Amino acid sequence: MALDAVIADALAKNPELKFYQAEIAAAKAERKTTGLLSNPDFNGSVGEKSVRGVGLSAEGVAWSVSVVQPFEWPGRLGLRKAIANRDIDLAELGYERFKVALVGRVRSLAFGLFAAQEKAAAAREVANRFQALREVLVQRDPAGLTPLLEMRVIEATELIMQRKASEAALATQAALLGLNQLRGVAPDAPLSVAEAHFSFRPAENSVTLVSLARTNNFEIRLRAVELAQQGFRVELAKTERFPSLSIGPTISAERAGDSERIVGIGVSLPLPLWNRNKGNIAAAAARQMQAEVSLNITEREIERKVIEAALTYETKLREMTKWRPDSVQHFKEAAEVADRHYRLGAVPISTYVELQKQYLEAVEALLETKKEALDAAQQLELLTGLMPLLTNTSAKEEKK
Repeated sequence: MALDAVIADALAKNPELKFYQAEIAAAKAERKTTGLLSNPDFNGSVGEKSVRGVGLSAEGVAWSVSVVQPFEWPGRLGLRKAIANRDIDLAELGYERFKVALVGRVRSLAFGLFAAQEKAAAAREVANRFQALREVLVQRDPAGLTPLLEMRVIEATELIMQRKASEAALATQAALLGLNQLRGVAPDAPLSVAEAHFSFRPAENSVTLVSLARTNNFEIRLRAVELAQQGFRVELAKTERFPSLSIGPTISAERAGDSERIVGIGVSLPLPLWNRNKGNIAAAAARQMQAEVSLNITEREIERKVIEAALTYETKLREMTKWRPDSVQHFKEAAEVADRHYRLGAVPISTYVELQKQYLEAVEALLETKKEALDAAQQLELLTGLMPLLTNTSAKEEKK
């Protein structure tokens, strides 16, 4: 699969995305509930009334009915709606943050899988070369100390290369397992990633990057929303000092000799004498201070991470500019030439072994440097919200 196809597949199948989508749906449902008035209260009573007087007695039915609608203190319902709206904002920001992080993680793992496959192929190639050479030399009768020592050098180097090949194979499986988990498929589902060609552009200066992070960073935006929400909670706690008002019609009737009916309006509210909600107001104000401190700490932490990621990215970018495009191919050809000429006796054992090792180490170094540059670029993108991306797939890959 091409890298873009792997990313699209993960966005379509990743199971955690459904969790964040459900979180948004739950926040919106709570917002609808918050915006509704409380249900009215129905009260009723029925009984028998007896009247006793001088020379007069009567009995009859007495009943009363009332329907009372509670009303919040002015502004309280609006504050609760504002708090619920901030919950929706937090859920949506969490969803967007996870999507961006998921794309970066999938891209990093996919390139890591490709790099591990390339390392494993190069290690197997070198290990097979030493194995074939050892099998040829074993058939000969080594005469003298030097041929025997060369045989031992080749055997030892073969063991080292076989170990490198095994380690690269394990790294390939680890990257595949992680990638399949993010794609929401079976852990052992086979996957081979096509070579990705990235174009890295220079990043903006650190001042610009820090400014972008303060505006676009998901963590800072989340903390800012939490601070705003906590401010609404403080205001809500202050309004809760005042009671809710319940008002509604009331009807009562009595029939004991004479018939009476009373129709009126009932009003009820608790008197705020003993509980002025001072404890909740103080607690909400303290949490508001905590949210403000958390925002300041997050801003400083993000600034540090931005500068650190920018320095890493610039260092890796400078390192990559010193590469020759065909460096790996040249090392590979040199290793093959050394193998042929050593068999003919034209190349000493030290040169032969060193070229094989340098070929493998060069492949590992080039792939690791590109992966580190990619990780640093993605870190900058996540921290600052940079658009367009620092890394773009070249037209060469798109044609594939």
